[in-house]
This record gives sequence, C-alpha cells and structure tokens, in this order.
Amino acid sequence: MKSITQISSFKEGASIQGFYLCVEKHLRHTRAGDLYLDVVLRDNTGTVHAKIWDKVDELNEKFSAGDPVAVKGNVETFQDRHQLAIKKINTASVQHYGRYGYDPALIVPTSPYDPKKMWKEVVQIIGKMKNLYLKKVVSSIYRENKEKLLIHPASVSMHHNYKSGFLEHVLSMAKIAEKLTPFYKLDKDLVIAGVLLHDIGKLIEISADLEAEYTDDGNFIGHIVIGRDMVLDTISGLKGFPEELQQKLGHIILSHQGRYEWQSPKQPSFEEALLVHLIDNLDAKMNLMKLALEEDQQEGKWTDRKNIFRAALYKGMDESK
Repeated sequence: MKSITQISSFKEGASIQGFYLCVEKHLRHTRAGDLYLDVVLRDNTGTVHAKIWDKVDELNEKFSAGDPVAVKGNVETFQDRHQLAIKKINTASVQHYGRYGYDPALIVPTSPYDPKKMWKEVVQIIGKMKNLYLKKVVSSIYRENKEKLLIHPASVSMHHNYKSGFLEHVLSMAKIAEKLTPFYKLDKDLVIAGVLLHDIGKLIEISADLEAEYTDDGNFIGHIVIGRDMVLDTISGLKGFPEELQQKLGHIILSHQGRYEWQSPKQPSFEEALLVHLIDNLDAKMNLMKLALEEDQQEGKWTDRKNIFRAALYKGMDESK
C-alpha cells in the first residue's frame, strides 16, 4: 500500500491516498446538467476542497458528511489552490482500515498544546482567586465539565476550531487578563471569572464529535444565553452569593461579543466587561491570523486574499530556499 498523504503535503499532479474527515458533501449539477459531488476534506494538517466527477451515484452511497473516509485521488490546482479529484472513497473505521494506518487522531485537528498541562494551568489560576464566591462558581463548573473541557473546540469554523481549542483559548485569555487587570486597576477575579466562563455555553452549543457541529440547543438558544443560565444555576446552589456580583458576572457573559451585530444581547457596560470582550476579540483574531498563515498555499512572502481578513498577509521570507 502507498504511504498515507496528509493534506499539507499535497503537490499538484500527485496521485495520493489517505484518511480524512468529510466536513461537507453536496450533490450538484454542472452547467451541462451532469451530477457531481462537491466535498470538503480535513485532517490534522489542513483542509482541501474535492470533487467527484465519475461514478457519482455509486460513490455517493459510500459516505456522508461527518464521516471519516479513505480516499484515493489526484491533486489538481483550481484558482491557485489545491483541489482533489477523488477516484475512490469509502467510510473509514479502525476495524476495516486500522491495519492500513487509519487512526482517528490523524483526521482531527488538535491544539498544539497538551490539554492536561493546560488544565493544570487553569486550575492554578482558579486557585489564586481571592473572591471565594467567584472561585466557587468557576471551580464548580470546571470540575463538573472537566472531560468536555479537555477536548472541546472553541468554535465550529472560526477561531480555535479544533480539539482542545476551548481550553487553549480561555487559558490564553486568562494569562492576558492577569497582565492587564493590574494596569487598569480592575477587579482581577471578576475579569478572570468572566474569561473562564464567557464561552462556557459552547459545551452545550457545540458537539465535540469528529466534526464539530451545532446542537439543537445551540441552534435554538446559542452559547451566550446557555452559558448565562449555566452560571445562574450554579450560583443558585451557593448560599449568600452577592446579587450585584451575580448581575455583573451574568452581564459579562451576555456582553462578551461586544456588538449587537455580532449577536450580543448586551454591550459591555462597565470596565471589567469591556476588558473581557476586548481580550476575547484579541485572542480570537490572533488565532485566526495564525491559522490563515499556516493554511495558505500561495508561494512567496504573502498569502492570497482568500482568508477571513480579506487581505494579503505577510508570511516572511522562505528560509528553505
């Protein structure tokens, strides 16, 4: 059997085979009326668009969106990006393809950081909180959801959209918050609590299967309200929790998106809430730029403009030449 080719190693004209996750699958018609399959594949090194032009009816029955797949095909270029012309495809499983090298870990993008180490760092940050009310609500929610937190992505298709991305995001935010709150003379524990809980509703909004997708609760309600309700439910079991502190923590969750056009129910109305929003936006944007730079296939010092920033991004000199 030929060696497995990861998406980051695709080269124009190459004949490849490998294991990937089918992120999207659409049955479409060409201008001439012929059927074809429009597919998006992903592994832990990148994403590629693919097409099935031949045996469409036959191959369409062999897999669905969300399935891990075993693929054979040829790498082509379309609009300056790699595209795969699929010749053979089947749903992959360890039972049938394990002996050929299939491992689910190969197809799921994962944080470059060890989730267990990130968890320990988060626990240490919680342990340093001096406000016992905030410390209790954060530690209670994190202990209860530890298994999910270790693996959950931070989004479906935006920033930190990979395994353990949620933990990477909140830990990065918490470290930034520790530096900035003294500078602005703000309530450090309130900001830290806001950082660690602002997206907690995503544990319910998003599934953490091979391919992250929105749950029914996610589509009906959304992570902001889900998260606020999770926090209020936990607070209801704590005696003597100050009412104003409860209102402030709830407001931080409701306003962390920052803008109504970003589906934020509220805009930040005090300094700690504003800082949580800004840190969230900062860390998300930095991650999105990092991903855009890593995934770009354009030769030279600059990326193409087909990224979330809609701008050419500077990659630097290619030191391999």
